Amino acid sequence: MVSQLKPRLLVSACLLGQRVRYDGRLLPAYPQLLAWQAQGLLVVLCPEVAGGLPVPRLPAEVPGGQGELIWRGAAGLCDSQGHDVSQAFRHGAAQAVQLAQQHDLRWALLKARSPSCGNQHTYDGSFTGTLVSGEGVTAAALRLAGVTVFCEDQLADVERLMLDV
Repeated sequence: MVSQLKPRLLVSACLLGQRVRYDGRLLPAYPQLLAWQAQGLLVVLCPEVAGGLPVPRLPAEVPGGQGELIWRGAAGLCDSQGHDVSQAFRHGAAQAVQLAQQHDLRWALLKARSPSCGNQHTYDGSFTGTLVSGEGVTAAALRLAGVTVFCEDQLADVERLMLDV
């Protein structure tokens, strides 16, 4: 029997193989994340679904990588057909922050390049596949709340942190 430990990491649901991506595609789950989930170390969330968006949904992009401005309400976010989805993104980000605070989490492992979860790069808002430096709405909200945000490309760094605690 595996003992249940205190959760230590907020994780994007798509990285655990849940069908929550905008296009409805399934990503393969990361074995290390599945092991941590079985040990009770993860809090799992898709901020976009938590914010009320369906699966599948139209793609959305963060203009100029300005997730923080969207989080603060100083900028908007539209999907590929021009529908404003800012409120849904902010609502999902708020739920992520609430979960992190509720579980006293210091780290999050989120999906790279996502308009919610990207922590280093996002698509630029032109819907041409152009990446820019910047972060998604949830990544910005978590960072501002004191949570260190990683993406799956940084899983080795997260593994080291999880071993050190």
